[in-house]
Amino acid sequence: MRNAAGEIEVIVVFDGQWPAKMLNSHERLITIHHGRPQHNFGMRASINKGVLISSGEYVMKVDEHCSFDRGYDIKLKADCEDNWLITPRRYNLDADNWQRIQTPMFDNMSFKFPHLGLYNCRSWTYLRKDILIDDCMAMQGSCYFMSRKHWDWLGGLDELHYGKFHYEPQEICLKTWLGGGRVITNKKTWYAHWHRRAKGYNFSKAQYSELNESKNAVVEYAQDFWLNDRWDKRVHNFKWLVEKFRPVPYWPENWRQKLN
Repeated sequence: MRNAAGEIEVIVVFDGQWPAKMLNSHERLITIHHGRPQHNFGMRASINKGVLISSGEYVMKVDEHCSFDRGYDIKLKADCEDNWLITPRRYNLDADNWQRIQTPMFDNMSFKFPHLGLYNCRSWTYLRKDILIDDCMAMQGSCYFMSRKHWDWLGGLDELHYGKFHYEPQEICLKTWLGGGRVITNKKTWYAHWHRRAKGYNFSKAQYSELNESKNAVVEYAQDFWLNDRWDKRVHNFKWLVEKFRPVPYWPENWRQKLN
């Protein structure tokens, strides 16, 4: 909160067990719990519930292990249209010292064929580093920003078809692009992210087991749904997106034929 320049509210959602130590109270901090400490509702349900009780004109979802540029909120709002999905420039975080690691930076990601996994396009990041408000095919998902209007238009995160955790950026990026909006990297500001595989932060064995069991079904659904243009709100087909960012790494020219 100390790096925000404007009025913000922070909503923290506890999922599963209560924390051993509660957060310090603050007038702009709201904490909620799903109410069932022995049950894990998952990331999607937690994000949906947090946004549901929010009151702002804009929505920003962040992982709990991130640091931010000073004035990030004002900088993001300054370049945000109603149908844009935005991520700041991303760096890695030295969590021991809570400092940004200067290199590498992550600006541009793409989807891989055919499973729509995420790929860090370092060549795109280098070639487009000076385009400060830049179209990006995909983003990681640890931090994104949009108007509340766009969130409501998206309909929140789909808990039915994607389960508790998987393919959050795939869902919201593809809905935004194919629905007529833009997915943007705002390089005028940044955040630094400590990856979940870093030492001291990880899923439990039980959580990994549950996630792995559900992932294949999610991947199969997403691949069929998006590559075969089954979304009824789309104004563009998937071919339009591939051509917009052509050449896309790991994306063959004859990808339509390879689907059959």
